[in-house]
Amino acid sequence: MTTTDTWSTSTDVAEHLGRDELERLQLWWRAANYLSAGQIYLMDNPLLEEPLRPEHVKPRLLGHWGTTPGLNFVYAHLNRAIRLRSLDMMYVIGPGHGGPALVAAAWLEGTYSEIYPDVAQDHEGLRRLVTQFSFPGGVPSHVAPETPGSIHEGGELGYSLSHAFGAAFDNPGLIVPCVVGDGEAETGPLATSWHSNKFLDPATDGAVLPILHLNGYKIANPAVWARIPEDELLSMLRGFGYEPYVVEGSSPLPMHHLFAATLDRCLDEIAAIQRRARGDGHPYRPKWPMIVLRTPKGWTCPATVDGKPLEGSWRSHQVPVSDPRNNPEHLRLLEEWLRSYRPEELFDAGGRPVETIREGNPVGERRMSASPHANGGHLLRGLRLPDFRDYAVPVQAPGADKAEGTRVLGRFLRDVLRLNSAQRNFRVFAPDENNSNRLDAVLEASPRAWVAETEPDDESLAPGGQVMEILSEHTCQGWLEGYLLTGRHGFFSCYEAFAHIVDSMVNQHAKWLKVSRHLPWRRPVASLNYLLTSHVWRQDHNGFSHQDPGFIDHVVNKKAEIVRVYLPPDTNTLLSVSDHCLRSRDYINLVVAGKQPEPQYLDMESAIVHCEKGIGIWDWASTDSGGDPDVVMACAGDVPTMETLAAVDILRGHFPDLRMRVINVVDLMRLQDEREHPHGLSDAEFDSLFTRDTPVIFNYHGYPWLIHRLTYRRHNHEGMHVRGYKEEGTTTTPFDMCVLNEIDRFHLAIDVIDRVPRLGPRAAYAREHLKGKLIEHRHHVRTHGEDMPEVRDWEWPS
Repeated sequence: MTTTDTWSTSTDVAEHLGRDELERLQLWWRAANYLSAGQIYLMDNPLLEEPLRPEHVKPRLLGHWGTTPGLNFVYAHLNRAIRLRSLDMMYVIGPGHGGPALVAAAWLEGTYSEIYPDVAQDHEGLRRLVTQFSFPGGVPSHVAPETPGSIHEGGELGYSLSHAFGAAFDNPGLIVPCVVGDGEAETGPLATSWHSNKFLDPATDGAVLPILHLNGYKIANPAVWARIPEDELLSMLRGFGYEPYVVEGSSPLPMHHLFAATLDRCLDEIAAIQRRARGDGHPYRPKWPMIVLRTPKGWTCPATVDGKPLEGSWRSHQVPVSDPRNNPEHLRLLEEWLRSYRPEELFDAGGRPVETIREGNPVGERRMSASPHANGGHLLRGLRLPDFRDYAVPVQAPGADKAEGTRVLGRFLRDVLRLNSAQRNFRVFAPDENNSNRLDAVLEASPRAWVAETEPDDESLAPGGQVMEILSEHTCQGWLEGYLLTGRHGFFSCYEAFAHIVDSMVNQHAKWLKVSRHLPWRRPVASLNYLLTSHVWRQDHNGFSHQDPGFIDHVVNKKAEIVRVYLPPDTNTLLSVSDHCLRSRDYINLVVAGKQPEPQYLDMESAIVHCEKGIGIWDWASTDSGGDPDVVMACAGDVPTMETLAAVDILRGHFPDLRMRVINVVDLMRLQDEREHPHGLSDAEFDSLFTRDTPVIFNYHGYPWLIHRLTYRRHNHEGMHVRGYKEEGTTTTPFDMCVLNEIDRFHLAIDVIDRVPRLGPRAAYAREHLKGKLIEHRHHVRTHGEDMPEVRDWEWPS
């Protein structure tokens, strides 16, 4: 590591830049800072061609200044490196509210005007640029999908580094500088993502250059990382496996020399690491370089306001001069601040950046704001997929055989990996659960990615692996998002209960997709595909902490155009659904399926038809003979389907004349009406299935109120009785979990007795028999520790 003092006394560093290059950097940085401040404050007079008046200032001042000048500084230097070295770079910034910086950079590079011609590089375009920022009908204050060159919104902190590494995987020609803010560095997801360097193969992947930006403060408090003594900080970063270089200062010209020299050294080291790995093929984990950049908070803003420190203080975090529209002194201070950048030297009379600034930009797709990697749909190539029918489980008769759905799916995913190994555009992600989730066949096609130390007893660990496992749902999700948004495909399996760990990340990704789908220049990207398994009804051994199906509810809260939820009841439907999800674009696909041996109901051709319909009557299980049913038995989810069929079997024995219609739901969104969701059934279709007035017993995988929410506008909503998970759980047997939550066959059969009036008093004996079975069950599991044989060995009668 080279310290600041060593660098600053070095003749090479002091004279690292030639005069012309130094001038280009300084002018570009001043212009970016001026445009950034202008976006926060101005709605007119963008070049200060007349004295600043209150009406030139926005009535509502929104935005974040504190991090912005540092981001602009780094951007200017990265542009220099790109030009001189002909590099492909993509810029990821953790401080998401540094939005003014990236908008300013995209405008200075010309990309913004190419995408948004109304925001041209002229006086009127400049006025539009500053006015639109955090303004009704304009653009957000953070780095949103509307911002060219971005894949990371940063509305929530903690994910920049995992996104950057996800972008670098399988992108050997890409360097991803990633600015980690000192506030963001305090988050749990960011803390784990430092270890992504143990998974990055310098032979087949690109590089990430972390830049830890320490400006000292968050909104109102000191930043923890900025207050760590330097020896402790550098020891920690070395412990993470990086070689840190410190750049510190506040005087612009020495800082330009110092940062340029440091950046050049880091890029030289990255190139040397990659040459070694790609030349001799020797696998090893390098000490990747990184930069620790210390600059004042709000760098270049006024030193004080209202007699209190501003630059270098937490007060500069958001809007440093808070009331220029109503406070004359603030207006004077704002004008003085803006004029300190000397805009007349930065833009010509027409409002275009001067030639020296334009010379500081890379050209074409080398501009970070125009990088095709940041608009991954441009690079996306469809997967080569095997025919999922080749993996079909034979089904001679419904329910006669059992299979482990996810184990079969693992063989399908194994061959997806094999077919796409040459183009390296598909990875499988899991938080240390691929084998537990019975997807271990994927390891026949690829080892787990791993460049850390290995022991003789380790299995399936190697550099360049396409199977990504780290015990952090946050990091897996971040990697996958970065991978998808840069034009590749992926699959994420997770224990159902712990998918909630990435709830906020799903929020961010869903919002990104919603906005980007309505931007013509943003091309569709591969869908984010989840498999939730080890689910609530088969977590009897792990107990209550592992029993939660609520991730479905969270996903369904997102916009209908984005989310899809599938509950395949058996293996062949799981294969059909998974193939569909891997082919889709711009969705969040949620598939919920168990990993335990379960009855198989549909042969492959029947499964394909059922999945395409999304919902359907199972005539082989129904007894209404195409007429009016006495009761509709609906089910969604593998275990609820099995219990529903077992209940139907019981009722057929007690009431041979009872007319039952069995409906299975694969695509949950079919329940919503067509006005609310693209997959929704019309009212006529829904009524033909569920009728307008027949009692409906709906056995559902998750929380029952979601079914009510999806169907509340339907004619027969009042006739629906929904069973589902109701927060009852413990360490017990599989069937006892069903009984505790009353989704079991006995409770369902009693529900029918209670809701079909014509059964009347003649059902009393059957009801008593079923109540007795529940008591018998309770005594049996507490005595023998397993379910009753008649439950455990039940099969649908052939």
